[in-house]
Amino acid sequence: MLAFYEATDLRMHGEDILDEALEFTTTHLKSTASLIGNPLATQITCALKQPLHNGIPRLEARRYISFYEQDASHNKVLLKLSILDFNLVQSLHKEELSYITRWWKDLDFAMKLPFARDRIVKCYFWIVLVYFEPQYSLARKILTKVISMTSILDDIYDAYGTLEELKPFTEAIERWDISCIDPLPEYMQICCRALFDVFEAIENELAKKERSYRVSYAKDAMKRLVRAYFDQAKWFYQNYIPTMEEYMRVALKSSDLPMLTTISFLGMSDIFTKETFDWTFNNPKIITASSVIGKLMDDMKSHKFEQERERSPSAVKCYMKQHSVSEQVIHDEFNMQVANAWKDINEECIRPTVVPMPLLMRCLNLTRVVDVIYKEGNNYTHIGKEMKDNVASVLIDPIPI
Repeated sequence: MLAFYEATDLRMHGEDILDEALEFTTTHLKSTASLIGNPLATQITCALKQPLHNGIPRLEARRYISFYEQDASHNKVLLKLSILDFNLVQSLHKEELSYITRWWKDLDFAMKLPFARDRIVKCYFWIVLVYFEPQYSLARKILTKVISMTSILDDIYDAYGTLEELKPFTEAIERWDISCIDPLPEYMQICCRALFDVFEAIENELAKKERSYRVSYAKDAMKRLVRAYFDQAKWFYQNYIPTMEEYMRVALKSSDLPMLTTISFLGMSDIFTKETFDWTFNNPKIITASSVIGKLMDDMKSHKFEQERERSPSAVKCYMKQHSVSEQVIHDEFNMQVANAWKDINEECIRPTVVPMPLLMRCLNLTRVVDVIYKEGNNYTHIGKEMKDNVASVLIDPIPI
């Protein structure tokens, strides 16, 4: 029953029988999980909360090792090898995290930009979940640096910068010219210098492997992101609440996921060509679906907090104003849209595609990370106990042998 439940989550559009099967298995598994003394109860509860297909491979592997160890019929040699493998890879992640935290500490943003969220460990954890394999060490370092800078940009646009400051700030990034930053406030100059330095270091590193052309795509993705950030900031300062359709057009551009998808390819192998990068800029269905999931889940979990800060409108606020319905109705509608977006992703991963499967896996894993982070709340801005435990299980605590 549990295996069948996991299989039903690979649903695609038009497969009504699988929708019915999911409802059937969910009902019966909930009943089974409540039975006292059931050895599978914990495993069932975890599966109901986070289906395997939507879960993150690294987290799921750590969790399954514990389940397998409790199985009386487990193979001792296989179990020991899996633990040794997990711990060995974890030791590499610890080395990388040490390097990343030193880089971040040297930037001294805690002192220079005290308004910004300090989430460097969380950023690296996120990227480890996108690709944990040893051969992707360079890719992890690149993407962690970029996502940490993106977090600073997000705070400037969403919580600190004024509209008069944000306009030349956006223009400076769009021109990607260090000489344009002199008129900016000091805190914006600090951010721009750090951002440009990160990309220059990436370009120098990739030039060693004759892949520096990839950086132009990364810069274009970043420029597109800040333009969308600026459009959303204007809504706040103009006291404008857009229609849901208008909001989503801009919000899907301001989603970090298209940019992160593009940059996740920078440090990977030669299977990623110029044609692959061109594909990412043509709004492929899988990246659009990933952005829908990220934006709607984020807005559902962050709506109340964002409104207390009185910043840019969320999808919840836009939908509520346009349709005059309750927040619960909106959540039901958004959850249905999220489910449909997952079906889009499933179809893109299963059907033949012109791009390599490792590329699609980055899109899939980025979406899985979003699903896990926002499942119970905004675990990026407000890190709860469960997320702290996840970080510890992946990055800190080795599995006892």
